[in-house]
Amino acid sequence: MGASGSKLEKALGDNFPEGEHYFGLENFGNTCYCNSVLQALYFCVPFREQLLQYYGKNKNTTDAEENLLTCLAELFSQISSQKRKTGVIAPKRFVQRLKKQNELFRSYMHQDAHEFLNYLLNELVDILEKEAQVAKDDQETLLPSEKIANGPKKNGLANGAKKEPPLATWVHKNFQGILTNETRCLQCETVTARDETFFDLSLDIEQNSSITSCLKNFSSTETLNAEDKFFCDKCCSLQEAQKRMKIKRPPRVLVIHLKRFKYMEQLGRYKKLSYRVVFPLELRLSDTDEEADIEYSLFAVVVHVGSGPNHGHYVCLVKNHNHWLCFDDETVEAVDESSVQTFFGSTQDFNNNTDHGYILFYESINRN
Repeated sequence: MGASGSKLEKALGDNFPEGEHYFGLENFGNTCYCNSVLQALYFCVPFREQLLQYYGKNKNTTDAEENLLTCLAELFSQISSQKRKTGVIAPKRFVQRLKKQNELFRSYMHQDAHEFLNYLLNELVDILEKEAQVAKDDQETLLPSEKIANGPKKNGLANGAKKEPPLATWVHKNFQGILTNETRCLQCETVTARDETFFDLSLDIEQNSSITSCLKNFSSTETLNAEDKFFCDKCCSLQEAQKRMKIKRPPRVLVIHLKRFKYMEQLGRYKKLSYRVVFPLELRLSDTDEEADIEYSLFAVVVHVGSGPNHGHYVCLVKNHNHWLCFDDETVEAVDESSVQTFFGSTQDFNNNTDHGYILFYESINRN
């Protein structure tokens, strides 16, 4: 533990970033899926800063109920306030809370890092929304005179008031994007668009492909015909149509999940796809509703190590202050930027290299 820490400090020398901390996380029996995602989130700097602000405001609240948000905030505070620059921290309280709250993560079996990330972000949003609603209700209770002054309500709203938009928490502000599902009737040319929000994009992958080509496939046009015809409201009948999914509003932090685990009908089980998928250090998103292309920079990669979906290991590669680091539970090592490409995947099905990029974290560099 100390040796790995001092080795890392020696490797970075005078280039060790001021005020930064590189701490490994103890594994509590197959909790590498959790550790790798937590490291990626810790080095998502805007998310970390807002979580630490939340902790600063709420740490002295005596009647605060323990939940995943308070446990995560406490863990991040513990790391960021260490006197030492490197070392190991046990995320015991967070892992205990996670297992208590969700039976999916209770066993010592291999878990899916993407499922965990999804669950965690949605849980944080639920907690923040509930807290905001409680604060709002408390505020309204304190100001009964204002209610009278505003006059009677129609449909639950004060006269002239507009329905409030859904609350956007700081989790939404970092990770949420908007997709548009467009369907164009080939008979009357009417376009029907439906928006949906996302915290991450799950992309189908192909052998010898790239993130750019996977994104193009994600937004490619599909023709709906025969049994899949679309009911057009304007034509009032089933019609042939063209359908496509488009990223309408890209998020500040773009999380891309590569669908490396595919159900094989003939095998009756899931198989890991070790396909080579090139993910660039810089990514440009076009064809959105933004005025200009959005440029992103890769800052974290959750890597799945192993040949199958039900066993293996997770590590996390992180870029911080122009240094690349590999977080493997308790061990933290400096790595060369060129080593990132060793995690693209294999050009052959059977290869000794089983370390493949699974979840990619990109931060926008040309947006506020």
